[in-house]
Amino acid sequence: MLHFLPCCPETMKLSSTNIRFLLMLCSCTVLAMSPCYAQSCASYAFSNNQVFSSCTDLPYLNSYLHWTYDASAGKARIAYRHGSVDTSRWVAWAINPTGSGMLGAQALVAYQQSDGSMRAYTSPISGYQTQLQEGNLSFNVSNLSATFANNEMIIFATVTPPSGNINQVWQDGPVSSGSPGIHATTGANIQSKGTLNLASGVISGGGGGAGGNSKLRRRNIHGILNVVSWGILMPLGAMIARYMRVFKAADPAWFYLHVGCQFSAYAVGVAGWGTGLKLGSESAGITFSAHRNIGIALFCLGTLQVFALLLRPKKEHKYRIYWNVYHHSVGYAVIVLSIVNIFKGFSILNPNHKWKDAYIGVIIALACNAVVWEAYTWYIAAKRKKAERTEKTPHNVNGSNGYSGYGTRTHHNI
Repeated sequence: MLHFLPCCPETMKLSSTNIRFLLMLCSCTVLAMSPCYAQSCASYAFSNNQVFSSCTDLPYLNSYLHWTYDASAGKARIAYRHGSVDTSRWVAWAINPTGSGMLGAQALVAYQQSDGSMRAYTSPISGYQTQLQEGNLSFNVSNLSATFANNEMIIFATVTPPSGNINQVWQDGPVSSGSPGIHATTGANIQSKGTLNLASGVISGGGGGAGGNSKLRRRNIHGILNVVSWGILMPLGAMIARYMRVFKAADPAWFYLHVGCQFSAYAVGVAGWGTGLKLGSESAGITFSAHRNIGIALFCLGTLQVFALLLRPKKEHKYRIYWNVYHHSVGYAVIVLSIVNIFKGFSILNPNHKWKDAYIGVIIALACNAVVWEAYTWYIAAKRKKAERTEKTPHNVNGSNGYSGYGTRTHHNI
């Protein structure tokens, strides 16, 4: 993400070489950070705008599993997609706590009823000849629902699975007389099983999770880059410029620290913005309008702040005050918008609570430091002005009897 450069000392000048280097570095950073591939499950966009942190392309029956695992709660929000089916078929996804096949599996089942509505329910599989009777599972299931569109059935649920590796099974079969019938016992129907660890994303026998895990990594990279640049380095650079410049001994060191901090944040932020564009292009059906629009606004404002350095008037120029107002107002607006957008990003990525709590702690620490330094620099500024007024007050002008001119007049008035 992006931010602003400061009002630099008059001794520093930007050469054409430096400008070209800035443009080249920003362009190369975007290109370098752009992901280069996407897998089928990772690029899928759910119509209800749901986002899952991991997914895998299952190797049989044209099926896919998407999930987000909450380690602190031990729960997983899942979406099982089963394609190439019609209204005469049922689909199921199951966890088997005791074996690797259907016998003993704890299944989530869905099919379309004769009235066109979808039925989704839980079914413990106690025998091969049973017809998926409804019943309670050995683990908790909530928010169970199903959809059917474009010859694809999707089962949504929140489950509390056993810890560690789990045996997963998925199936489809015919619907007869309004009830699920027995599925085929040859070919893909007896191969559709594997091992899955929802916490780590490690998968065996059930397809590789590279697509989902790769996209999750890119989302995490996008979030980390933007938090570090927009959310930490940018406000830190603004604090350096605002508070260090008060101390004469820090001039011009404060400026170079400010430039270094802000330019680093700009370069990292451009990389984060580039990964966000790539993620958006891979998920055309998923739109987070507020997050996207704020990101575009921040990019534009941040870029204007960078190139405003080229238009900075000299200190004595009559338009310098207007440039300062522009530079500071846009800069602080960018800081506020960036923090807002970071929290919107947290709500989209839905990471472990500790990451959001850690960033809140950083923001509180920066805010507390800003309050302390604001009070201290105001004190220094007031003390300096008082000293300057004292120096300007004339003493011993007449030089007689130790009285100053001001003192003589005061004595006379008294």
